[in-house]
Amino acid sequence: MQSLFVNLIFYISELIQILVFIAGCYFFGISVFGWIKKKEKLSRTIVPQKKFALVVAAHNEELVIGHIIDSLFKLNYPRNLFDVFVIADNCTDNTAVIARKFGAKVHIREDASKRGKGHALEWMFSRIFSMDTSYDAVAVFDADNLVSPNFLLEMNKQMCKGFKVVQGYIDSKNPYDSWITCSYSIAFWLSNRIFQLPRYYLRLSCGLCGTGFCIDTSILKSLKWGATCLTEDLEYTMKLALNGVRIGWAHEAVVYDEKPITLKQSWHQRKRWMQGHAECAQKYLGALFKKAFFKGDLTSLDCALYLFQPIRFIFVGLMTVMMWVQTVYPQFPIYSVQYVFPVQVWYLMGLFEILYGPLVILAEKKFSLKVILGFVIYPYYCLTWVPITIQGFIEKNNKEWNHTVHTRQISISELEKSNG
Repeated sequence: MQSLFVNLIFYISELIQILVFIAGCYFFGISVFGWIKKKEKLSRTIVPQKKFALVVAAHNEELVIGHIIDSLFKLNYPRNLFDVFVIADNCTDNTAVIARKFGAKVHIREDASKRGKGHALEWMFSRIFSMDTSYDAVAVFDADNLVSPNFLLEMNKQMCKGFKVVQGYIDSKNPYDSWITCSYSIAFWLSNRIFQLPRYYLRLSCGLCGTGFCIDTSILKSLKWGATCLTEDLEYTMKLALNGVRIGWAHEAVVYDEKPITLKQSWHQRKRWMQGHAECAQKYLGALFKKAFFKGDLTSLDCALYLFQPIRFIFVGLMTVMMWVQTVYPQFPIYSVQYVFPVQVWYLMGLFEILYGPLVILAEKKFSLKVILGFVIYPYYCLTWVPITIQGFIEKNNKEWNHTVHTRQISISELEKSNG
């Protein structure tokens, strides 16, 4: 019996190693195409044409709501071509009052049975479609965001080039408040450059990030929204892929959001992401693989592999722990299995990943002494994804939405001044 168990562990570990290696090669191969940032053609010849409805989803955000509205009204875009809407979603504070004071058109939603951003957006989209004013596109933001002045110019440019859905660059407005915010910021900087940008160049589909994106109203009317799970952005990304709609990318359209400061806050947020990820995988993975293999659709394959990514993180995390334990205690019985590839290969791959991240950040012009220190702790942040992912997948049927409290008060002018 013991021999059977050891053999089973051996073969399972071999399969895991092969899957991890193949997936790693795939994602690395894609990332390479983001190294050279191409100059966008016709960037100065496309004039403002699209009319936008800018929608800010807010739940008890009185501390930060004024700053996002202020930054939206400072956009370098014709004032007659955009309106600012705020959804005061089940608020019990002064969010609505402050939003009106700053000039936004406030819509108060009270529905405790359907909590969460996805439901609030679906409610607001229906209201926008029934208005006398006609909009070409809807842009979505979170209440803690700050938006770069050129945001709508860049979105207009991409939409005039034919994209029906466009995601903007997600940056951080508090990258150095704690080791958690620094790790979050590094993760988003890496994602922007080696996940989103190469997919844009390769004509695959980029991913929606929950904020800082635009959707053509014709798409919202034809496909509907319907993304009401805990990760509505991921759900709609997969829905678009299945319907053949490619998400574009605007690297210069920057949206700054507030990262959680403590590990506890981060844990709750990322667990919610993994709960939604698990639900999306259950709902869309089969359909995406079916479309990929039977219709030869590379975008669907790429999206399906992304849905599989958390499982890879778990495998990588467990293998990392296994190597650490095997180094300290080689005789530990469950780790007496053989590696498909020499253990030195895994160490070299780990070393390469450690060096790869800083090089990407250097290319993104985000490199500093604080970032170097951040990369020292970043691997530990990555390892926390293992228990968070496992917990999120186990609790995937728990649909309770938890609000992330935002307190970082800074204006777009102050932020641009500090970045400059």
